[in-house]
Amino acid sequence: MKILLLSPPRQYWPFIGEYDNFILPQHLACLASVLEKDGFEVNVLDCMASKCGWKTLAEYIKKNQPEVVACGENHALYSHEVVKVFSLVKTINSAIITIAGGTHFSVLADDYAKNRDIDFIVIGEGEITLLELMRELRSGRSNFKKIPGIAYFFDNEIVYTPHRRLIENLDELPHPAYHLMPMDAYGKSRFLFSPGGITIHHSRGCTGSCKFCAWWLQMADRREKDGKIELRPRWRTKGVAKTIEEIKILYHEYGKKCFIFVDESWNIDSLWNNDFAEQVLKEKLKINYFAFMRADCIIRDQKKGIFRKLVSSGLAHICVGIERCESDINARFNKSFGTSEITRECFSILEQYPQVFRQGTFIVGLENDSKESMMRQVKFARELKADYPAFHPITVLPGTALWNEMKEKGKLEHVNFGKYDWATPHFSTKYLSIEEVDFLIYEMNKAFATLSWLLRGLFSPYRYKRDLYIWWLLVSVKIALESLAAFINPFRRNVFSALVTPKWYDN
Repeated sequence: MKILLLSPPRQYWPFIGEYDNFILPQHLACLASVLEKDGFEVNVLDCMASKCGWKTLAEYIKKNQPEVVACGENHALYSHEVVKVFSLVKTINSAIITIAGGTHFSVLADDYAKNRDIDFIVIGEGEITLLELMRELRSGRSNFKKIPGIAYFFDNEIVYTPHRRLIENLDELPHPAYHLMPMDAYGKSRFLFSPGGITIHHSRGCTGSCKFCAWWLQMADRREKDGKIELRPRWRTKGVAKTIEEIKILYHEYGKKCFIFVDESWNIDSLWNNDFAEQVLKEKLKINYFAFMRADCIIRDQKKGIFRKLVSSGLAHICVGIERCESDINARFNKSFGTSEITRECFSILEQYPQVFRQGTFIVGLENDSKESMMRQVKFARELKADYPAFHPITVLPGTALWNEMKEKGKLEHVNFGKYDWATPHFSTKYLSIEEVDFLIYEMNKAFATLSWLLRGLFSPYRYKRDLYIWWLLVSVKIALESLAAFINPFRRNVFSALVTPKWYDN
């Protein structure tokens, strides 16, 4: 039985170019490996990496005639293009089975299961559920109710099967099917995630349940209570040996040297962190790696002497979710481990490792934000001596506690998932209009990016850090030139936050 796993043509952020924007979608490689191992004929098409536009995609489907097409989205932004995929597929051949997955479709299954272009929705962690669904389809039977973790429309109603338990031992999963991916198309940027950036993960889920975050939802434990499914945070990891094995495959067979860990919380387990660092050093792998890390865990590992080993093993780039400089706001978001004191201590530790690029994320444009409160975040970022603070307008993602709160307040009357790009504000604050929030974010970036900050990075003795500053400078010049063109030609779009459409998007 032929199945096509697909990542659709999409727009991309204006502050990165096409090559910078192409990183391997882990979910495609992970799902493909499980299906292929069971004997299915699997094709994977990453339209962005292959520069495959909508017309080319249509021709590909007509030529290859898959019996099943699966596509998904985690964070809402490209969900409209996933829906467009299913519409295209059914137009070409209505007999093709379509399967949606990912956080976005899981939490909004009530809405999407009614879409006649979508046959099934895989809810939660996908490998085993998709495999069992494909086995049932291959057998020619249709007892889908026995398969935990799916939703579908049947006999004029939505059918939900029992929830799927999480995979207990991630080491039992095969390595991602990198051989089915266009590996030469990834990691081509000279300066971003260089050299040869490639995604990887060792863990799934998170121990936290921040109200604004959708990352932990997909890999949460699902428990039934009073007829409703409750989500509880859960963190699991592959063993160090399994992870090192995967790194060696990417390192030796594909020449990848910069590893972009896409784990929600990379550094939860100090014993794992220590063993990993020691194994990388033992194997003498000359790599760089990026990771999303929790500030309190960095502090813990520094005290244990583990963090120094991580840096020695190639840790070159850290992203910490700072969110706000106000501890009380973070606490209201259910992020009690993100106090300003913890963040200060964490970044004070990071200063001791000047070779590590220190990135932090902030959320702004909250209900009570003013110009003064937003600019306080800039002051805090300077105090922390961050290399790069990303100031994101709050994005209210489906399925989160914040989504439910805003829905109750009537602030989600109109939702356009096509603008869920982490750069476009979605609502006014008590003191600022949407336009003012948008402009203030631009002002925040300009206020932080001083000449002395830039020169310090450009003349860093550490290549990885220096490359990222060069990348930032090139991007800034590009946007400045496009902004000038937009000023001269008033009919051109705003280039600061609007997504960019590739030239080949419709082809």
